[in-house]
Amino acid sequence: QVQLSESGGGSVQSGGSLRLSCAVSEYIFGQYRLGWFRQGPEKKREGVACIASDGSTRYADSVKGRFTISQDNAKNTVFLQMNSLKPEDTAMYVCAADSRPVWDIPLGEAWSPDYKGQGMQVTVSS
Repeated sequence: QVQLSESGGGSVQSGGSLRLSCAVSEYIFGQYRLGWFRQGPEKKREGVACIASDGSTRYADSVKGRFTISQDNAKNTVFLQMNSLKPEDTAMYVCAADSRPVWDIPLGEAWSPDYKGQGMQVTVSS
């Protein structure tokens, strides 16, 4: 059974931090690359970060140095630590699983993964 279940969204002031979590079914965790994309109001979908099973990571330029993606292999969970948040980070954040190699996943542009969660809202106020 394919399952991606997110938690941790919410509201924060500019400069603040949030940590997103995504619990992933075991089949997905072992076979797919995991990551996050976002879609803000009146904005296009944007791939934010992705991680491979060996821990290799990639980030969109818009979040480099502020966001960190990581995973807990024992808990089949992927995390997105978001620091120095800006109002332009306001969006629906969605956990994603993709069969492509990490370097082929489109970040900073529209990303249509093989599987995705329901998403959760992150709102950053100025």
